[in-house]
Amino acid sequence: MHSDHPHTHLHRQSTAALTLGAIGVVYGDIGTSPLYTVKEIFLPAYGVALNATNLIGVVSSIFWALMLIVTLKYVILILRADNRGEGGALALTALAANAEHNRPRLRQFLLLLGLFGATLFYGDSIITPAISVLGAVEGLEMATPLLQPYVVPISLVVLAMLFFVQRYGTHLVGKFFGPIIVIWFLILGATGMVQIVQAPGILQALNPLHALTFLFDRGRMVLSAVGAIVLALTGAEALYADMGHFGRKPIQLAWMGLVLPSLALHYMGQGALLMRDPSAIENPFFRMFPQEALIAAVILATIAAIIASQAVISGAYSMTKQAILLGFLPRMNIRYTSEKEVGQIYMPAVNWTLLIGVVIAVLAFKSSSALAGAYGIAVTLTMVITTAMTFFVIHDGWKIPTPLALAATLFFLSIDVFLFAGCIIKFFDGGWFPLAMGLTLFLIMTTWARGRELVVDTIRRDGLDLNSFIRSIDSGSAHLVPRTAIYAVANPETVPQALLHNMKHNQVLHHKNIILTVEFENVPWVMPAQRIQAERLSEHFWRVRMRFGFMNTPDVPKALALCEIPDLEIPVFETTYFLSRETVVSTPGGGMAQWREKMFAAMTRNSGGVVEFFHLPDNSVVELGTRVQI
Repeated sequence: MHSDHPHTHLHRQSTAALTLGAIGVVYGDIGTSPLYTVKEIFLPAYGVALNATNLIGVVSSIFWALMLIVTLKYVILILRADNRGEGGALALTALAANAEHNRPRLRQFLLLLGLFGATLFYGDSIITPAISVLGAVEGLEMATPLLQPYVVPISLVVLAMLFFVQRYGTHLVGKFFGPIIVIWFLILGATGMVQIVQAPGILQALNPLHALTFLFDRGRMVLSAVGAIVLALTGAEALYADMGHFGRKPIQLAWMGLVLPSLALHYMGQGALLMRDPSAIENPFFRMFPQEALIAAVILATIAAIIASQAVISGAYSMTKQAILLGFLPRMNIRYTSEKEVGQIYMPAVNWTLLIGVVIAVLAFKSSSALAGAYGIAVTLTMVITTAMTFFVIHDGWKIPTPLALAATLFFLSIDVFLFAGCIIKFFDGGWFPLAMGLTLFLIMTTWARGRELVVDTIRRDGLDLNSFIRSIDSGSAHLVPRTAIYAVANPETVPQALLHNMKHNQVLHHKNIILTVEFENVPWVMPAQRIQAERLSEHFWRVRMRFGFMNTPDVPKALALCEIPDLEIPVFETTYFLSRETVVSTPGGGMAQWREKMFAAMTRNSGGVVEFFHLPDNSVVELGTRVQI
């Protein structure tokens, strides 16, 4: 079965192994940015002249953006804001919301803000595979212009294969990710050094004054330049999101020891190449390789792009699972692809939706340069939200003095907003795409969460009081069957509809009846020792509350088997799970706009089964229907 907490597994692995894994999974996205970033900055539309002064300014801007945003903000500071070892948008949202538990309105606002930040990740999950693979395959044009018409078809084939193999799990290829990306970064560093030796003047870029002068000299076009420089930072959020898989220290070691030096050397190398040969701007990345090594470079770049894409695809699965467990999305089919790693899951609905989105993005934009217009808005807006959320964690959660917390937040917020402004001007060039996707998902998630609230409220309002019902039953009027019945309910205070149906139609009551409520907490992990709270209500009734974190696997039979409930044995072959399948009926007035109620009703009809989601045994489940008006 699946481990309840991956950190027990983490501790058994060496720091070296975890660091190697982090290089493969966490840094694939930011590691493929050199394929298109510098080329994009010098596009004619941005008005940046290709001369030595601007090259030094551009490389200096990229280098100091990596230092300030990735190194200082994420690697050194944000990685400290872990939610019981987990990172990412939803984990940070839970931390911030818990820090404001005494201020309900602010807490609700933070939950919605964090949820919107999480939805932006899905836009990234579509654009990253498209731009990375296109950027890699475009290297074929450098080998021979005759291959130019085949770039889009080859990219689509590579991407289709990537999504088709997801069902087999990443554990088979995962062990190779780290070594391949290590080779990739070593080659980035080596090719950069070769060029720097030939034009050492590029080392002036280490002086931040060149970055400031370059940006100041842009005048009104400064935001265009910033919007292109942001491309070097894409993937920074992955550092934080993947903390639960690798731990803080391996991610920090990987960045400081290999990734940052390699990226810095390579970007300086591209600048040095362009100082010597301005014609290389057509594709500076692939022009750094000799002609005889070009095909090998294209193959390696494509593999690196696939690995970068794998990281965001896996992230989309994890994010969706967390959203389901936190009550923001309906149940979906989740397949566990590894017996050892709890984080390795496959979600068919998410996989095929992402593939459709990626294919549309490739066919609509057709090149990495065109896709760069859509890239960046989601990333920078997520950065803004992360910085804002972190303030509430450090100020109200960690009790950092107000002046220090405000100063740090405003410093990073000013940089994030500046970067976002540089991207928002690309709104009509494709930037609308990830924003529209994020807003659509936000509407879907809030509709589902509000709809579930209305359903629970209706059941509570119209249901019979459980304690009064038990008192009337215990008077001895019901015929007892010597078996155990488990009734899964959303509201443990009222009589389960399935219990009423069972008594009405079958005219029997089981000898042991468990009223089971499964709750998902705003924390990543709930340990088995804290999983179950049991209360005996009468001779034949128990009320059991089962708690999971949003990273746990909600395996109900396993949890019941592991936890000892006083005076209650639950024999596997003599237990029946009774479930109420609700049919939601939209009615005028009340909770939500009617179109949202109808959308919620449709989502309810199409949501995944309770049996699979909670790992219930197929041959021990009885489902009974009930209509709920909202």
